[in-house]
Amino acid sequence: MTGADIEAALQAVGDLLAETGPPIRLVVVGGASLSVGGWVARATTDVDVLARATAAGLVHPDPLPDALVRAAATVARDFRLAPDWLNTHVALQRSQGMPPGLARDLDWRTYGPLSVGFAGRWTLIALKLFAAADRGPRNVRVQDLLALRPTDDELRTAATWVRTQDASPVFADLLDDVIRHAQRQRTDP
Repeated sequence: MTGADIEAALQAVGDLLAETGPPIRLVVVGGASLSVGGWVARATTDVDVLARATAAGLVHPDPLPDALVRAAATVARDFRLAPDWLNTHVALQRSQGMPPGLARDLDWRTYGPLSVGFAGRWTLIALKLFAAADRGPRNVRVQDLLALRPTDDELRTAATWVRTQDASPVFADLLDDVIRHAQRQRTDP
């Protein structure tokens, strides 16, 4: 799905929710945020729901409200998307904590009673740096990170948070490799 495809699918979910359910607020990260935010042109296969926004703040999204699950299933069928195109798999990350300032770094868009806070650039830098370090310096997450054009200061700040996610020496070495790779890519012609 491109950014426009994602927004069309979310609007269709919102239209269905307008008939059956109360307002719902989701926080989305990953490729969907990158695409909708215009940071990358590549398509993504899913929309990663990190949290639900409530009066109490950001909470774990599981279980998603039944009305949302039904609406997403209908949209999957109608738009020929994977059954889990709207999923909470990434929410497992919440157990280790989220990048500082996440709640302030959201671009909110409204699709009827469905409001979606797409992660902003800073949050995406931190999350993509973590994902890239988890998989090594040569993967699509590094390309996503490079598309965000992080500065050295942003990489250092993000790395401080990323190091809290995994304290192993092997992970630290992978993180350093990804940072060096990102810095080289930025300076190479």
